[in-house]
Amino acid sequence: MRYRLLGRTDLNVSELAFGASPLGSVFGAFAEQDGIAAVRTALDAGINFFDVAPYYGATAAETVLGRALRGVDRGTYLLASKVGRDGRADFDFSARRVKRSVTESLRRLGTAHLDLIQCHDIEFGHPTQIVEETVPALRELQSEGLVRHVGITGYPLPELAQLAVRAGVDTVLSYCQYTLHDRRLAAWEERFREWGVGVINASPLAMGALTRRGAPDWHPGSFGFHTRCAEAADACEVVGGDLAKLALQFSAQTTPAATTVIGTSSSEEVRRNVACLTETIDQELLVAVETCLAPVRDQGWTSGPAAEQDLRREGRL
Repeated sequence: MRYRLLGRTDLNVSELAFGASPLGSVFGAFAEQDGIAAVRTALDAGINFFDVAPYYGATAAETVLGRALRGVDRGTYLLASKVGRDGRADFDFSARRVKRSVTESLRRLGTAHLDLIQCHDIEFGHPTQIVEETVPALRELQSEGLVRHVGITGYPLPELAQLAVRAGVDTVLSYCQYTLHDRRLAAWEERFREWGVGVINASPLAMGALTRRGAPDWHPGSFGFHTRCAEAADACEVVGGDLAKLALQFSAQTTPAATTVIGTSSSEEVRRNVACLTETIDQELLVAVETCLAPVRDQGWTSGPAAEQDLRREGRL
């Protein structure tokens, strides 16, 4: 396992990070003991960066992760959580709420501090409030030793970049935008580096779309996008390949980010994911999959309150 500094922070993160959203059953049911075993397997494999949020499973993911890390030397892993989002349509970026949220997360995770606290899905908040109220409140917690670094997460890259500069944050987490299908994050790499902002790449499987099983019903991608992903999965299966493996290999091995976060809930998945870091990418298979995805290349989706309303009208939420 290789490690990289996250921007100008002192966080030396593993190239593969443990995404804890599946511990909140975000992508389907799982056995809690399997999730706990997955965390321990990740630690044994050298993964030291764990990303979670109160939103995942209505605090369940933080609770399970906290149980899994109980008794583990706190100096051997880095914890990142989030504030501002508590439910599908429940956002509160006020100073009072985010401070209380951090206290609640610390309790669930069984730790005295978070290595990184992030404003969750900033496109749902008001930029001025996040710059003038939310981030300053988190900086206060930083001065108290409760958090070490402050970041933001979100989907629209221009908004994420603009707010990163305005708020002067330490990190950004971008999801679904450095994958086999969408590589727009790469175009921002140099600017984030110049600004000294550490970059975290999350969801290399495009929230389940780049898998044989396919995405959950709530996925915001278009019908055409999902159709092309299914064709790509078929192309892999024909030659005995696996779309999810190829997607993770591509993202983790070529990413412009310091680390790639992938959601995991079993030890088997962890071992398989870690193996992808060193296995050679099948170039013929990559070309075949890129051909399938070419019509939807770099075509994402909208994210924000209006997009949520559209999903509800379509009956996907």
